[in-house]
Amino acid sequence: MTEVKIFWDPSGTTFDSLGSKELVRTTDGDTPFVSVSIRMLSIDAPETHYPGSTKPSKHDATLVQLAEWISQGRAPVEDGLAAYLHPRLASGRAGTLQEQQGERAKQVFQELLARLLTKPSGGKRNLFIRTADQPFDEYGRLLAYVAPSYSSEELATMTPWERATFNALMVKAGWAAMFVIYPSLPSHRDLEMLRDAAKEAYMAGRGIWAEPLMLAGYEFRMAIKLYETTKKLVAGEKVSSYARKSWISRYCVDMTNQEIVYPEDYYRIAPYNRLFVWPKDVRDAVGTLNLIPSNH
Repeated sequence: MTEVKIFWDPSGTTFDSLGSKELVRTTDGDTPFVSVSIRMLSIDAPETHYPGSTKPSKHDATLVQLAEWISQGRAPVEDGLAAYLHPRLASGRAGTLQEQQGERAKQVFQELLARLLTKPSGGKRNLFIRTADQPFDEYGRLLAYVAPSYSSEELATMTPWERATFNALMVKAGWAAMFVIYPSLPSHRDLEMLRDAAKEAYMAGRGIWAEPLMLAGYEFRMAIKLYETTKKLVAGEKVSSYARKSWISRYCVDMTNQEIVYPEDYYRIAPYNRLFVWPKDVRDAVGTLNLIPSNH
C-alpha cells in the first residue's frame, strides 16, 4: 500500500519544444516563436541569488541578528517554529550554506542535462515539457515538469525511473527539496515516485540533507522576509496584523494522512511528506483532496 493518501490526476499540457521571451523566429503572419523561462514544478533547489541578484552569503549576519531577535521574543513567530529556526539562523553561515548548496545544485543539474540530453549516437535530445493545471507563475515563468524527449521505441523498454523528469531526479539526488504546491500536483503515480525519492534522499543524508542545519530554499526566502518584518517592529514602526504574518502564508498538508496544518506548523511534517496550499486555495483543496484538520 502506498503511503501517499493524496490522489490527483492533472489535465496538464504537453509542449513539443519551448525555448526566453525574446523573439526567436516567425513562420507566418500570425505565428511568432519565443523562448520562455521555466520554473520546474514540485521542487525547490537552494538559492544562488536572493533577493534579486544578492548573494545569500551576504545575509549571514542578517540571519544571526534575526536569531537574536527570536531568542529575545521580538520576532512575530510562534515558539515551535522559532525553536526550529533558531539554531539554523544562529549558525553564522545560513546564507553561505544556502549559496554553496545552490551552486552545487546548479552543477548537478547541468551534469544531468549534459548526460541525459545526449543520445548514444552523440546527437542531442529535445526536452519533453509538461505543465500542470496552473501553467504560469506570477513572474511569467512556465511551470512545468521537464524530461529528456525519448522516442516511443525507447520508452517501451524503460523503467519509470529511467524516463524520470529532471524534477524528480534532482530530488532523488538530494539537491532539491520536494516542494509540491496545490493545485499544480503531478499525477498520483508521479507523486508517489517524487515522495519516495525525497524520503530516500532525506533518510540517506544525501545532497542538501547532509547538513543538519540547512534551510530549504523556501525556508531561506521565508527567513529573509521574517527578518524584514522583525526589523520594522524592532525599529518601532507600525506593522499591521496582516503584515506581521505575511512572511509565511502557505498551509501545509501531510500527504500520508491528509491532515492540513496552519502555515507556522509546516515544520511538524517531514520534508518528504509536505504538500503546500495557498490560503486562496484552501477551501478548494479541502474538498478536492478530502483534507482534515490536524489534531496538533
